[in-house]
Amino acid sequence: METLVLQLTRQLTTSFFDDFLKFILEVGRSTARVVATPINRIANACDVAGVLERRRFAAGVRRRARQMQRPRGRWPFGSLSELT
Repeated sequence: METLVLQLTRQLTTSFFDDFLKFILEVGRSTARVVATPINRIANACDVAGVLERRRFAAGVRRRARQMQRPRGRWPFGSLSELT
């Protein structure tokens, strides 16, 4: 049997590492956003035919379609709420 101290220590270390990993990922995302901003500005300025705008629109439509397919709620019969 594990002692209460070992259980508490294990829980604290796993939560610390989970939070640290989330922090590192968020710093990476914001760094990538800052680096990509000038590139996105140049791409938008050069997009004469409107290809980028059509791709963004199509991605949004696909995203909304995927959200509509997911059952709502965590209840096992969450999709039955749509029948009422």
